[in-house]
Amino acid sequence: MPPAAGELAGARGGAEAERVFIGAGCNRVVNNVSWGACGLVAFGAQNAVALFSPLRGEIVTTLPGHKAAVNCTLWLPTKKDVLQVQSRETHYLLSGSSDGAIMAWKIGSGIGKWSHVLQLPAMHKKGVTCLAGRMVSDRVSIFASTSSDGMVVIWEMVVEPTAGGKMIYWHFGCCKVSCLHSLSVGLKPMVSLSLAVLPEQEGCLILAMGGLDHKVHIYCGDQSGKFIKACELKGHSDWIRSLDFSLPVMTSSEKHSLFLVSSSQDKTIRIWKMTSDVQQRKDNIGMASYIEGPLFVAGNTSYQLSLESLLVGHEDWVYSVEWQPPTLLLGGEAHQPMSILSASMDKMMMIWRPEKNTGLWINSVTVGELSHSALGFYGGHWEPDGKSILAHGYGGFFHMWRDVGLDSENWQPQIVPSGHFAPVSDLTWSRSGEYLLTVSHDQTARIFAPWRSHVNPGDVICWREIARPQIHGHDINCVAFVQGTGNHRFVCGADEKVCRVFEATLSFLRTLQEATLLKPDNEDFDDVQVLGANMSALGLSQKPIYTHGKESPSSASNDGPDSMETIPDAVPTVFTEPPVEDQLAWNTLWPESHKLYGHGNELFSICCDHAGKLVASSCKAQSAPVAEIWLWEVGTWKAVGRLQSHNLTVTQMEFSSDNAFLLSVSRDRHLSVFSIKKTEEGAQHHLVTKHEAHKRIIWACSWNPFGYEFATGSRDKTVKIWCVQDASSVKLLATLPQFRESVTALAWTGRDRARNAGIIAVGMDNGLIELWSVSGGRAASDSSSDLSPFSVACMLRFDPLLCHVSTVHRLRWQKPDSADEKAAIELSSCGSDHCVRVFAVRDT
Repeated sequence: MPPAAGELAGARGGAEAERVFIGAGCNRVVNNVSWGACGLVAFGAQNAVALFSPLRGEIVTTLPGHKAAVNCTLWLPTKKDVLQVQSRETHYLLSGSSDGAIMAWKIGSGIGKWSHVLQLPAMHKKGVTCLAGRMVSDRVSIFASTSSDGMVVIWEMVVEPTAGGKMIYWHFGCCKVSCLHSLSVGLKPMVSLSLAVLPEQEGCLILAMGGLDHKVHIYCGDQSGKFIKACELKGHSDWIRSLDFSLPVMTSSEKHSLFLVSSSQDKTIRIWKMTSDVQQRKDNIGMASYIEGPLFVAGNTSYQLSLESLLVGHEDWVYSVEWQPPTLLLGGEAHQPMSILSASMDKMMMIWRPEKNTGLWINSVTVGELSHSALGFYGGHWEPDGKSILAHGYGGFFHMWRDVGLDSENWQPQIVPSGHFAPVSDLTWSRSGEYLLTVSHDQTARIFAPWRSHVNPGDVICWREIARPQIHGHDINCVAFVQGTGNHRFVCGADEKVCRVFEATLSFLRTLQEATLLKPDNEDFDDVQVLGANMSALGLSQKPIYTHGKESPSSASNDGPDSMETIPDAVPTVFTEPPVEDQLAWNTLWPESHKLYGHGNELFSICCDHAGKLVASSCKAQSAPVAEIWLWEVGTWKAVGRLQSHNLTVTQMEFSSDNAFLLSVSRDRHLSVFSIKKTEEGAQHHLVTKHEAHKRIIWACSWNPFGYEFATGSRDKTVKIWCVQDASSVKLLATLPQFRESVTALAWTGRDRARNAGIIAVGMDNGLIELWSVSGGRAASDSSSDLSPFSVACMLRFDPLLCHVSTVHRLRWQKPDSADEKAAIELSSCGSDHCVRVFAVRDT
């Protein structure tokens, strides 16, 4: 069984790793999120299925296995299966991806036990877009999947294995899954499904599907999986995006009625009522269908479907509708509340209920967001007890509101996980290691930090996103913190020819103090005159808001979350509790202080020396003149050097620990070492050596913090360790055994200066991470030219459950706070799977 959240990844050769934090955004597709009866929320994060706990407000694990982006998830039992959920210790999770694969996962009681159980046979040729199902007994579930290949497949899951039968079964654990039936729906595929048990007809099922033909198609079937088309519901004028059946509801005629809610890109919601009438004569079906809606026969009962209500209130496509989950009454009977949650691209979620006196359906609750994007929500979901609602949207974000009112409803925002919704290209620790800065191709820079409780500092520390210092108009590729003293500053490069410098705001510094309960580096806040920053109209530069400014932010022109005619002013705030999405997007920006012009192409790599005096940058290049490295002087921000050596893009650079050398590696398979000396006029530099180090592109490099040894990692699946000799050449010290995948990230940290011992973290193209111990060679204090024996050994291979599911882009060690070799140090990583991860590594 893989380790649970917070458990150890395992120990091998003297090290163990523990998961500390996972940050990830939600894939931007409909049907991607499912809130299970077990209390966990499942969602697709690139190729992984992520699980987060709403109670803790953090991601507890990611489940690897899919080879393409996850499109949809489904928990079994569902929230509607309240009778089957009682005292249940095991839940199952289904996930479908854009390559047509469906996987099943087994989730044990609590949060700590989960395992990958099976990949279902390939029945779909294209991406799976929706999953819907119900439990028809305590051990049998029926679920359906639809795909853009025009097929709808009916499946059966049996919890306990049974013998006999002609079906082909695929076993996992104590369950089996069988493909019962497949339906071809033609050239216009279905994109939404809902499955229910017919009232007063045990064993009879009804399947609703909607898609590109603007119709709701009703199919009837049984547990054998044979479904026959019963009727069509017309009325919508655009794609059907969501369908959801209620549980049977007792009406005034003392008969059970089933309600179906549908939403469409025509911005409307329709509620359909299905009632049974055993006396209905078949010769009346034609006229009744014309007046009151279509009729169909299932078993020995005829049913009539009629339009109950048309709900108009959203101003954009309605992507999601969901009935409030049923509650279990004292007598063991399920009660269906008459309440519907809808989510729309207009950035609003609404709760609809029938008015008590007239019975007319009205919008009783409206919640929404204010964001820089013109696009809104892809889906909305109820908590199983109906007390909270969750939305996921275009920015990969989550919003959660909870009704905290006593006498009346009072829906308040709650803390939820957050993260990037595109590949995370780079990350860096702050100079003191108290927080982590990440940049991504989602065009944002984000700051994550452990948030400590003010009431009881000894409580469990949860990592939160505490600021979003940059929201840009280009994909951001690289970032570096400016070391040294003074205010917090970072330099970043994006898919543009300009480096941009950002400085921390006063509101951020005070928020950081609230989060960490530590005194900041610069205790005197009087030097910081910038309170916050405003986003410019084009989304490129961020203008400062000064503490002595006379103008106060005005909201007169902002009529609501859907008013985007003007960009509202930011309201810089000192947060005493973790900020929510609206606050992060608007009120935590840092002002841009400088632009650095010089490069001819998009920025690719950037680094800063350890004294905070020089910044080096490189850009994408296909020729030697463009591939030169620029040196910038911190403070004046003038270009003080242009280093020429490589012929193609410089992929990574790093200064040695004493700032005497700058190491660079490139797509041209060479490494270069430059001698750097800071002067009053700028910087002196010369090329020490250039060496063809690998047979393929070199992606990563890292210096030994204790000396002049460094490591390089390449697409040729090797890691080589080198040493600078006599400031004039490099010597190969060791080559690690060949890895199974391309090496894409390296990070070297020191553990024992006397033995020149340290740990090299290796990240690979398949997302896996390994730790290697290194020792020997010549320490920084060793003046002799002889090298002691250099040894390397694998300390730990991380469990795949802890790792990324695709390319690791960057690894960074936090600066150790203690000289104790046994003290835990934190390792951060980011990758193309949209995830940011932090691990605690301990020697054993």
